[in-house]
Amino acid sequence: MYREGSGRWYVDMGQLHEDSDPEVGYISSDESGQGGDMGERLRVKPTRDIWETDEIQWLLLQLPQAEEISALIEAGHYEDTLNIATQRGLRTAALWASWLGRSALVAKLLTLGIDPNTADDTGRTCLHLSCLVGSDECVKLLLEHKADPNRWAAAGDNKATPLHCAASAKSLACVKELLRHGADVNAGVELRSPLHYAVLSDAPDVVHALLEAGASPDTSQVFTETPLHVAASLGSASCTRLLLDAGADVRAAFGPNRSTALHLAAEDGHAECAKTLLDHGAPIDGPNCMGQTPLHLAALAQSIEVVELLVGRRANVKAKDNGGRTPLYSGIVRGARVCDVARILLSVGADANEPDIYGYTPLHIAAYNAVSACVLLLLDYGGDVTLRTNGGVSALSFIVRRVPDVVPRYIRKFDDAVQVNEHELGDIDCEFTIDFRPLVPCLKRGEAELLLAFVEVGRKDFLKHPVAETFLFLKWRRIRKFFVLSFIYHAIFISLYSFYVLQIFVCENLTCDVPSYLHPIQYLIIILNLCFLSKELFQTCLDWSAYVRQWENWLQWLIIIGVFLCTIPNGINIAGMKNNTTTWQHDVAAITIFFCWLELMMIIGRFPTYGLYVQMFTTVTLNFSSFLIAYSCLLIAFGLAFSVLFSNYTAFRLPAGLVKTVMMMSGELEYEDIFYNDHSEIQYPLTAHAIFLIFVLLVTVILTNLLVGLAVSDIQALQESAGLDRLVRQTQLVAHLESMLFSSLLSYAPQQLVAVLRYGALLTASSLRMLNIKPNDPREKRIPRDLIASIYKMVVSRKEINRSVCKNNNYECRIQTCSEDEHTVPLVVKRKSNLFDRYSSESQQKVERRKRTTSRESRSRPVTLSAVQDLCLLDIKNQLTDLTKKMNKLVDVTDARLNVIENKLHIGDAL
Repeated sequence: MYREGSGRWYVDMGQLHEDSDPEVGYISSDESGQGGDMGERLRVKPTRDIWETDEIQWLLLQLPQAEEISALIEAGHYEDTLNIATQRGLRTAALWASWLGRSALVAKLLTLGIDPNTADDTGRTCLHLSCLVGSDECVKLLLEHKADPNRWAAAGDNKATPLHCAASAKSLACVKELLRHGADVNAGVELRSPLHYAVLSDAPDVVHALLEAGASPDTSQVFTETPLHVAASLGSASCTRLLLDAGADVRAAFGPNRSTALHLAAEDGHAECAKTLLDHGAPIDGPNCMGQTPLHLAALAQSIEVVELLVGRRANVKAKDNGGRTPLYSGIVRGARVCDVARILLSVGADANEPDIYGYTPLHIAAYNAVSACVLLLLDYGGDVTLRTNGGVSALSFIVRRVPDVVPRYIRKFDDAVQVNEHELGDIDCEFTIDFRPLVPCLKRGEAELLLAFVEVGRKDFLKHPVAETFLFLKWRRIRKFFVLSFIYHAIFISLYSFYVLQIFVCENLTCDVPSYLHPIQYLIIILNLCFLSKELFQTCLDWSAYVRQWENWLQWLIIIGVFLCTIPNGINIAGMKNNTTTWQHDVAAITIFFCWLELMMIIGRFPTYGLYVQMFTTVTLNFSSFLIAYSCLLIAFGLAFSVLFSNYTAFRLPAGLVKTVMMMSGELEYEDIFYNDHSEIQYPLTAHAIFLIFVLLVTVILTNLLVGLAVSDIQALQESAGLDRLVRQTQLVAHLESMLFSSLLSYAPQQLVAVLRYGALLTASSLRMLNIKPNDPREKRIPRDLIASIYKMVVSRKEINRSVCKNNNYECRIQTCSEDEHTVPLVVKRKSNLFDRYSSESQQKVERRKRTTSRESRSRPVTLSAVQDLCLLDIKNQLTDLTKKMNKLVDVTDARLNVIENKLHIGDAL
């Protein structure tokens, strides 16, 4: 079992805190598989007992006449015991007397000549048993009668001398007596010496005596547990100090984890032991076998005191273990103190966005573990919700799924991006300052990453926020030149290819005369197609999985292949200026030219102005196709029936008969031409008329109208959401271009050209990081009036228009640190808070942070948990006092009124 009170003990026992979810385990990252079970990598508490008491007593009861002799000894009938023992139980009596600590009986047995080295079946002598119970009188008698103080006893896997037993029993008198009679103070030093058991029993006086007698504070074998490890793990500061003063190696590591004493002290939250170890030169950033430093383990155990101590001694808060995890990452497990640990680490420079080898950041883990307050705290310190794991999952996706309550609070943060000057809202000089920088967590990945992340997780409504909508408007105005160039390129390419196809493939014969100017056009088309191919290959390398999921990319590849097939093989015969094409090229040319103009329509649809109409067309097409597939069996049934009934008609022969059946859905029935023509006669008139009538009713009348109604049923809803759809398309368009401009593949391109392109696409990299507008000025034309109205409405709806978070949420974090001359000084870390201090319920239970006050006394005193509790109790007492005063005053007023009424009644009676 784990030691009670340690972080690993709680994990093994399955005890979770109030904000824990028993159905979901802790994680470090989904893909690493190393963060779910902390108990697997933490040490089990050793026991201070060498042998189990029940085992010893059971073995003693197996001796001859043990039950009778033990009962007599416990009752104090020594004479009766000796009478029985002299027959054949002297060994039993000696062992039981030593085990029970009856020195008078041991003396009589020794007088009768009993061997002082008498042992049980496992080799435990009377001296061993006397030392186990701490009977110094029995030990003294046995040693005076030549008992062997260095005899080994073995039971199971444990071996021990009497000195081991005395140290385990914390008996200083027994230890001194054994040492005086020549006991080996370093017996078993390779594994566990008497000093080891003395430390394990937390007996500083015994430890001191053993060290004075020459006990080695270390073991002779590497990677074995030393007494210093035991003292640090148990939190025995006095034993730790004694061992270090005696020269114990503070760098010694043990076990497969290669843990030092400082690792164990940090792991179990023993701040005093950790301080002592650091004072004696313990490596503060020494890693174990998994690369974890003591700060990693202290954060994992949520030990506030040890974390404060280590960061105060300048421990590296950015150190990474073998999995690339920092102490902040390790400290984010569900528990009552997770926010306190995270706040300390963040205050001294921990990076809230540092990913591990799998791409998981502390924000991912806090969101997955459903610790809302910790998520808010990380966001407060610059946590980037757009960062993605190696599998492409953003932190915002974790937040939406695991802690959805954080999302509206995070979105509300952007309300503060609009600040108002000192003028009144209705004043003509009133000016709004819109700061767009909160929308751009990282400029290196582009400016649309945050907006795209909200779209991907299904929170498209964020795009309707006035700040986001204004940003998208200005962003499109800055970046649209790239899309205009793309449109011009495709328009030229498709126009040239269409002209080429019309000149080459529109001939009555496969060989015909062609103009001479088509030869350079042919090569120009091939060059443009190669550029088209390069662009598609570049997009494929950016994100293969996302690329293959978009049908438009497959359409573009068909166009590229079709253009090559129509231009390169069997093209223009220059010598004779003859066109020599094949039949299959005409088919490819027809299909390719259709796809080219369809692609041009999709490019036009990318522009926000026309995007709505293309979106409506795409939606209706998909809906109609889905419904048509659902009713395809009915169409096949009629097509097969018509092919049988009208076998003498060429149009109804398979497979053309199926196409003819679909064409008849549009109303092209040709009833008279089929049934009443002079060229052919209906072979089965009755059945043919019946089937034809059923087709008209079911397909032409019912099914066609049903398909049209179902396909266009969402048009009205699509029109109503036109504004949001337009913003979504703008976001996707901008993100697509920025993903290409900020790709790492461009590192081989001329950097000056890349810098110019990126600068031309970025909005906040220029002077438009902040926008100043006058909402009441009719001359304000930089953004549309509807956006100005939305911003104005948002500002008006805020409860406190002129509230500044920077002024009202100013906090201090006080940490004890050491200066260069080894003097402890308080380090004050100041920061300005927003999300955590505004929304977190735990913000009212701060340990090391507090609001500034005007009192010097409170400013000079660091806040502790006890201080917070005292303040709360004092506040409660003050409220109770005020309530008592009000109640007393109310009672007094009521008594006075009752007295007045009684006096009036008495006067009335007297009259």
